[in-house]
Amino acid sequence: MIQFLKQGLRYWHYLMVIFTFGITYPFVYLFSRSSKTYTQLNSVRRICSFLPTFFSGFIFKYEFEEEIDWNKIYIICPNHASNLDIFTMSLVAKNNFFFLGKQELLDNPVTKIFFKTIDIPINRESKISSFRAFQKTAVRIKQGMSPIIFPEGKIGEEFPPILHEFKNGPFRLAIEHQIAIIPVTIQDNWKLWWDDGKKYGCKPGISKVYIHKPIEVSGFNLKDDEILKDLVYQKVNSKLNYPPSF
Repeated sequence: MIQFLKQGLRYWHYLMVIFTFGITYPFVYLFSRSSKTYTQLNSVRRICSFLPTFFSGFIFKYEFEEEIDWNKIYIICPNHASNLDIFTMSLVAKNNFFFLGKQELLDNPVTKIFFKTIDIPINRESKISSFRAFQKTAVRIKQGMSPIIFPEGKIGEEFPPILHEFKNGPFRLAIEHQIAIIPVTIQDNWKLWWDDGKKYGCKPGISKVYIHKPIEVSGFNLKDDEILKDLVYQKVNSKLNYPPSF
């Protein structure tokens, strides 16, 4: 019975996503036509993130290590263990942002329009795709947009989850463009909705999210990308409440 209710909530959430997307679609379509209106598109995206999660019983509590100056450009790096993470990060970022996400999101009827316009799809199994995706990301950064990149590059198959090794791409970008990195620790989404929810469903509850202070990269050069990667990894891991793995 409990599992039935958990799966029911998952489908209810999908219904709320479709409903919200449906009523906001004219604005999504309008603001996705030009990069000049991506700021407005992100405002609509925040609505599309807040309403379905709120009416599904997911409440996010954000703790900031220090106040963030959202007038600046950052590379934002959260851990990733839940489909809720994109909703979470859409509500965290207060500047003009975009996601670097898996290519499969082009097949999703809701996320398709975002990943054909503001967001950048990436096939991490292809070096050419990865190279082109990070080239496009560099262009967006020069246009004043902040990329949200899940540095693990995937949701792992383990449950309870573990924090996987980070990819180097975000950290090389940060050094090349001399942009600070904001590590983000999403602490509880995996408890509420692990992965896509097909196996365990989901349940309502409070998810705590810790936003670390930006890490400045002045003084780093490209050969220091491993050092920067390890530093961000340790920051994210320091506030993580994944159970210990043996």
